[in-house]
Amino acid sequence: MPPRRRVDRRFFRDAWELTKPYWLLSDERWGARFLLAGIIGLNLFQVYLQVWLNEWRGLFFNALQEYDEPVFVRQLIRFCVFAAIFIATSLLTFYLTQMLQIRWRRWMTGRYIKNWLNHKAYYRMQLSDAATDNPDQRIADDLRIFTTQVLSLSIGLLSAVVTFCSFFLILWELSGPLTIPLGAIGLGSITIPGYAAVGAILYAGLGTWLTVKIGRPLVGLIFNQQRYEADFRYSLIRLRENSESIAFYNGEPQEDALLNLRFGRVFANFIAVLKRQMQLIIMNTGYAQVASIVPYVVAAPKYFGKAIEFGGIQQIATAFDQVQSSLSFVVNSYSDIAELQAVMSRLTEFRHRIADVEKAAGEPTIALERTDQPGLAVHDLELALPDGTPLRQNVNLAIASGGHLLVMGPSGAGKSTLLRAISGLWPFGKGRIASGAKRPLFLPQRPYIPLGTLRQAILYPYNPADVTDADIRAALDFVGLPALFDELEHEDTWSQRLSVGEQQRLAFARILVQKPDMIFMDEATSALDEITEERLYRLIEGLAPRPTILSVGHRSTLKALHDDIYELSPPLTGASAATT
Repeated sequence: MPPRRRVDRRFFRDAWELTKPYWLLSDERWGARFLLAGIIGLNLFQVYLQVWLNEWRGLFFNALQEYDEPVFVRQLIRFCVFAAIFIATSLLTFYLTQMLQIRWRRWMTGRYIKNWLNHKAYYRMQLSDAATDNPDQRIADDLRIFTTQVLSLSIGLLSAVVTFCSFFLILWELSGPLTIPLGAIGLGSITIPGYAAVGAILYAGLGTWLTVKIGRPLVGLIFNQQRYEADFRYSLIRLRENSESIAFYNGEPQEDALLNLRFGRVFANFIAVLKRQMQLIIMNTGYAQVASIVPYVVAAPKYFGKAIEFGGIQQIATAFDQVQSSLSFVVNSYSDIAELQAVMSRLTEFRHRIADVEKAAGEPTIALERTDQPGLAVHDLELALPDGTPLRQNVNLAIASGGHLLVMGPSGAGKSTLLRAISGLWPFGKGRIASGAKRPLFLPQRPYIPLGTLRQAILYPYNPADVTDADIRAALDFVGLPALFDELEHEDTWSQRLSVGEQQRLAFARILVQKPDMIFMDEATSALDEITEERLYRLIEGLAPRPTILSVGHRSTLKALHDDIYELSPPLTGASAATT
């Protein structure tokens, strides 16, 4: 969590950094400004209606005091018109605000998703020791809270300022000066001009100071609460996605302990938030209760001195309430401000991490060259772990167009890391990689199957437009999954429904349908029997033109299915054995 003082200092800088792109640079800025202008205009009109209502109160209550029935009825009619206008204005304000909020959120969500995906930041961010926790929550929840709270608080602040300016002058004139005799202590008397307005400022100032003092720790607590909630939700998602493996392991006790541990953090931090919010509630409730009677106490000297009528005391009370309420904006909105401050810290941190990844991607230490020459060549490649520990040195290999190369070696030798480096995913190391691939395809041990229909899964990632149903049927027949053809348009969680072996065969169906020119396989047939493995490799050989293949595997049977073998020695001393 960012230090509390630093968060306070950066509040406005973070707000400007997050809002500037949409309001000054985006292609939606003029439409957004038009909506905002409409919202501001409606809020100013509502303030005017409140000023009119304050004047109406004086006439209405004076009519009651004087038993003037015609004026009383006339004022009731005026109030009905006022109420209708106020309701219509409030409804239109709500609609425009919601439209602006969702449009702003849509733009920011699209921008954050694009930046998160660019340069494979979503992957590279996980390799760093300073990995950002729960980026999904920051995009899905934090952006929603940010756009909602910024609009709500900004419009609320503007309304408070205009209300204060309007009613302060009214209150100053209505209350007039108050002379306090001090003869008992030999000081004569003191006159306070606009004493009710001065009293409203002092009362609101005291309430704001107490609220900030009590509520300041909420920023850090809310920051942690959002993180703990996201961690707990992520654990539940992982349990669902890996339900079969956990069931095989009988890992329910360990999962139960982990979930309880993470929810324990949610619970403990929630209690801390609750205690702090209860203190704020005590403060705000007491403040509001006292505020309901203070204006009458303030106006009482004038009323009992018969300087004002009953309607006048109602006008002073209303004006006092409007002034102290506008000055109490921080008091009434502190929980929202604290939440916004925590959200802005999370979004700014996330944005800076993406920027760091983009900067690192722009200065690669491993040079990736896209050439017009088919095939693949690796020159003087050195690989390291994220902490800088050397993993491999002097890796040199070459694959001619249409060649099949098998990379073998003990666990931890860096086989999978070598594939990542060739694909441009692994930034730790140096060297040069030249590739002529125009349409590469990567087959990991457990293929990625996106959400959606089975057809979309087979056409992922290139989605070629010239693939027919006959092509897909033939591919599924070749890989031994003919029954799936009838479910091409069916949406399902295919990564859970299909076994690992079926998923690997589905990945080979992608090859047959999409015909990539270069294929990277990382233990891509580990869940298949040797006969099926050989048959699928032979199917690929029959493609025209013959694709270039770089495979990683342990099985000795793979040797006969490749043109050449590249043996990796055991990893360098100190390299992690977890890196394969």
